[in-house]
Amino acid sequence: MIGAAGWRLVVHDSLPSTQTLAIELAEQGEAGGLAILALRQTQGRGRAGRAWQSRPGNLHLSVLLRPAGPACEIAGHALLAAVALHEAAVHHAPGRPLQLKWPNDLMEEGAKLAGILAEASLDAAGGIAHLVLGFGVNLAHAPEVEGRAVACLGPIPPETFAATLLGRLSHWQETRLEQGFAPVRAAWEERGPPRGTGLTLRQGDNPVTGSYEGLAEDGGLRLATAEGLRIFHAGEVIGDGHASRD
Repeated sequence: MIGAAGWRLVVHDSLPSTQTLAIELAEQGEAGGLAILALRQTQGRGRAGRAWQSRPGNLHLSVLLRPAGPACEIAGHALLAAVALHEAAVHHAPGRPLQLKWPNDLMEEGAKLAGILAEASLDAAGGIAHLVLGFGVNLAHAPEVEGRAVACLGPIPPETFAATLLGRLSHWQETRLEQGFAPVRAAWEERGPPRGTGLTLRQGDNPVTGSYEGLAEDGGLRLATAEGLRIFHAGEVIGDGHASRD
C-alpha cells in the first residue's frame, strides 16, 4: 500500500475489475480515501454496462469516497473528478486540445481519451453511503470501439498518471469543502464546450438536440431547445445536431 496525496493507493498487477473490488471493500466497511490501481484488467466495464477494453499500459483506477451529503450531489462529485482528470491530462500532455464532454468524458477533437464511471450506494436516510469513481484512460493504447473515435494520451506510465490524478482530486475535494460546488462548476465549464455548441443528448430512445448553455447550479446540462431552455441530469451526449460521434 503506497501513500499518494493522502490516498491509500494499492497497486495490483492484474484484477478482474478495480471498480468491482472497490465496491466490495466499501460494502465491507472500508474507509474512504482508498485508491485501487490495476496494471491489467480482465473484466473492465464502462457506463450502461458496456465492456471497457483494458489494455496493459492504460489507466485502470477506482477510488472509494464516503462524502457526506444527499444523493443529488453524486453528479457533482463526478464532475469534480472530470476536472481533476482534465488537469492531470494537461499536466502530462501539455498543448493538446483536450476538452470535457458532459458529464465526465475526456475528449480530443471529437475522439475519446478517457471516461469516468460513478457508482454509489445510499444509506437508509437517502444520503451517500459510499461513492466509487472508476477512471479509464488511454495512456498507451486506444482500443478500437465500433462507431466511436478514440485517441491515446501517452505513452505515460499508469503509476505516474495515477499519482498526478489523485493529487488533483485531493485539491478539488478540498476546494469543494471550503467553497462549495460553484468553483467546480466554473472549472468544468472552462474545460467543456463553448456556449452555443450544438449538442444531441440521448435519453433512452428520445434524443434531444439543442444549443449548450453551460451547467446548472447543481451540474445539470443546460440546453436551449426548440421547446425552450431545458436542464438535464441524466443522458449521454452523442454529438452535435449534425453528427453522432461519442
